[in-house]
Amino acid sequence: MVTLVDTLSGRSKEARARHPEKVHRPDAPLQRKPAWIRVKAPTSPVYQQTRRIVRENGLHTVCEEAGCPNIGECWAKRHATMMIMGDTCTRACAFCNVRTGMPGPLDPDEPANVARAVDQLGLEHVVVTSVDRDDLSDGGATHFAHVIRAIRARTPATSIEVLTPDFLRKKRALEKVVEAKPDVFNHNLETVPSLYLTVRPGARYYHSLRLLERAKDLDPQLFTKSGMMVGLGESRNEVLQVMDDMRSAQVDFLTIGQYLQPTRKHAAVERFVSPEEFDDLKRIALAKGFLLVAASPLTRSSYHAGDDFARLRQARQSSQ
Repeated sequence: MVTLVDTLSGRSKEARARHPEKVHRPDAPLQRKPAWIRVKAPTSPVYQQTRRIVRENGLHTVCEEAGCPNIGECWAKRHATMMIMGDTCTRACAFCNVRTGMPGPLDPDEPANVARAVDQLGLEHVVVTSVDRDDLSDGGATHFAHVIRAIRARTPATSIEVLTPDFLRKKRALEKVVEAKPDVFNHNLETVPSLYLTVRPGARYYHSLRLLERAKDLDPQLFTKSGMMVGLGESRNEVLQVMDDMRSAQVDFLTIGQYLQPTRKHAAVERFVSPEEFDDLKRIALAKGFLLVAASPLTRSSYHAGDDFARLRQARQSSQ
């Protein structure tokens, strides 16, 4: 379980809430995780090497900030998902453990630092995501483009996947990212439309859907990807409708994973979806026309992303 309070280094030893908007919320019940959710604590020497490279380059990762259950497995393979533009998000989603508040200024050295870390980790495929930056005029799109180009310059053979915010009310932000030529454009719908007001209140379902569609319109060769969580109280029919909406937006790759509650102040887990149900959802999604589907309790957007990218390219070639 993740703490709600961070102790900051410094003279005053000030303590602050990681999620100030959630402090006064009533506690939500915590359900005991089933056996299929359990993961081992990270102990690998390679995990420590990955952590050291991230720290030495002054970077943040969504693996740590969001409390990903797969961090031990992924970092043991040197697969770290870079989280750019700081560690503080301007949104306050009910499911997310990333710190909420007013972010600091962008680090102009971050693109070079990310590229150096990608090189040091020897990544053949890298996933770059970010916090939401509603405070910036373009939502951070220019910074995304700088990071993509810095990686291309330093490790040209590395394929690049971006997982972006929704760029709500940010004109030409998407165009800036797509023009930088990532290999995969990912934006997660996260949940079904009926839960947006409580789970993802700062976002708009149909705007996110249109963002994915526009990315494909801007570059038809770009792979598009989106993900959603289950276990938040959505119905099966709602999940199937989201699949249909994604296919209408020409999304190539769908990920579905179990929502896990970071703290008692976050949205409650309504139920744990069984591995068999995930297999069924995967079968249905493939029948609807997705090139690739990853669906399991521990599936996350960047989980096995490199292997999945290779399968995605192969699936496109086979379909042509």
